[in-house]
Amino acid sequence: MPKTHPVQFNSAPGAVLNGTLFLPDAPPRRAIVMNGATGVPHGYYARFAAWLAETEQAVVLTYDYRDFGASAGGSLRTSRATMADWGVGDQSAAADFLLETYPDLPLWVIGHSLGGLFVPFHAQADRVERVIAVASGPAHWSGHPLTFMPTVLFFWWLAGPLLTLLFGYTPGRLLGLGENLPAGVFWQWRRWCLSRRFYRRDWGKSLPVPRFAAVRCPVTLISIADDEMLPPATVARLRQFYPEAQVDHRTISPASIGARRIGHIRLFSDRNAAAWPAVLG
Repeated sequence: MPKTHPVQFNSAPGAVLNGTLFLPDAPPRRAIVMNGATGVPHGYYARFAAWLAETEQAVVLTYDYRDFGASAGGSLRTSRATMADWGVGDQSAAADFLLETYPDLPLWVIGHSLGGLFVPFHAQADRVERVIAVASGPAHWSGHPLTFMPTVLFFWWLAGPLLTLLFGYTPGRLLGLGENLPAGVFWQWRRWCLSRRFYRRDWGKSLPVPRFAAVRCPVTLISIADDEMLPPATVARLRQFYPEAQVDHRTISPASIGARRIGHIRLFSDRNAAAWPAVLG
């Protein structure tokens, strides 16, 4: 089994991120940063990261975004974190940490949902050798299956805003989203998902202008056939945000791995480990 070490590194001033480094038994051939999904603590990816360390003979970093999970530093009610902070600042800082710690290793980025959206915004995007974006794409509220629409309407127009205003943060545990979220993350996430322009509306404002030319490496988009939150058609639209890259899009179905259901989150759980080789391709 790979060795693990707790690590800590800085993102923005005052934002200290905590995570875990997985080390292979043999000298590493590459470094991989695992950018997690919204509301999913980095510990969820531990078994997948350990598998990557063994399979790819890689150093693998999992971590939590600022004011969340292991990186929570105080009350969520006082957090000023936004989704842009997580996607641009924290994801970029995680990549920088690996590049500085292992400067001679090629870098891969594997992103789940939120984790696959922001590589063109990162400071050292040109040094990434490969991107794998799983269940990631420019979501719009109207793009979900009809059976999922009651949940969408309830979350974006009723429970999400009301409870965020009431609590001062988004009670993800209460809403079945995973962990609790800073209010600023919810409001920006909502803003993007209610706009057909998604995060384009904030380029040059709360988001920098992406550097598309910096990402020319192979990019693999992985969609899940029964994912109601990010259906395959939504994942396919992520291609437009990697215009200079070599993009391949594949869909994993539950039947292909002998599972009844995978959905948006469960691909990285032990029960669906049979799908992990397909993620690497």
